[in-house]
Amino acid sequence: MLMTTTSGSLPKPTWLAEPQKLWPAWRLRGSELAAGKLDATLLAIKLQEDAGIDTVTDGEQSRQHFVHGFLENIDGIDFDNRVEMGIRDNRYKAMVPTVKSELRLKGRVHGAEAQHARAHTKRKLRFTLPGPMTIVDTIADSFYGDRIKMAMAFAGLLNEEARALEADGVDVIQFDEPAFNVYMDAVKDWGVEALHRAIEGLSCTTTVHICYGYGIKANIDWKSSLGGEWRQYEQIFPALATSRIDQVSVECINSRVPTQLLSLLAGKDVVIGAIDVANDTVETPEQVAAVIAEALRFVPKEHLVVGTNCGMAPMRTDVAYAKLNALTAGTALARAAIAAY
Repeated sequence: MLMTTTSGSLPKPTWLAEPQKLWPAWRLRGSELAAGKLDATLLAIKLQEDAGIDTVTDGEQSRQHFVHGFLENIDGIDFDNRVEMGIRDNRYKAMVPTVKSELRLKGRVHGAEAQHARAHTKRKLRFTLPGPMTIVDTIADSFYGDRIKMAMAFAGLLNEEARALEADGVDVIQFDEPAFNVYMDAVKDWGVEALHRAIEGLSCTTTVHICYGYGIKANIDWKSSLGGEWRQYEQIFPALATSRIDQVSVECINSRVPTQLLSLLAGKDVVIGAIDVANDTVETPEQVAAVIAEALRFVPKEHLVVGTNCGMAPMRTDVAYAKLNALTAGTALARAAIAAY
């Protein structure tokens, strides 16, 4: 009941990469970088365990970016000649690689860090992958000529890696789909279908993570334009409720999402964000417990998981881990309140 987890990414050590950046430059090279990534993975796991997190992640320590960390291991993508492209319906611009030919995995993408993480924790292990729709929204195309066709191609590659991750002993495989809050009609038309292709044949727990993005200025500015209520979830939750995805992970704390929208996910496990990643103020346990109590009005306790609004990669390390301690302390208060009821 009320298991705790995170949305995936955690800050990288300053000896490994530039701090507090969404696209940090590595500070090591070659074999030292490969070893450093695994050392950072162990550190992330240890700090999560120290905070009392039930289902830990690798912290995405081996990836420069949550999407491009996957793309770097695919043939058919030109990283040498990047182009500027609008991301999330032109919310912000980024220099992105281009699909130039048919897509194929070069081999295992995240095998080293997944196997390393599995070997060094006895807790449940959550591993994140970018979702097909978010990938096609974060890369240019000069080969497929069709957004849906390209998304299905990426979904097939994601499925290949996801099956291997399950064989590595990963308990939960999460697909990150912030684009689901932007292209709501596309979610219903083909986004869920692409997810189904990505999870095909898996028996482990599967999750789709949807949120309003990292705590970067472009996302904060966008959220300030959405008005008094954020109802994007209302348009996509019914499709997710009837999908084959096991869990839906969503932003809750300090958001303007009406909590009653969670009732549209009846039958699914719901991972609620009870930690805000858009500011450095550490939540009190009481604030976290209050978010959980509100969510419990609409989600049965057996189906509620407690996590973070989004990834914590761009945050200060000390702040991020203080927030994880607040997450577990607040969840403990909520568990005690349920037990005493």
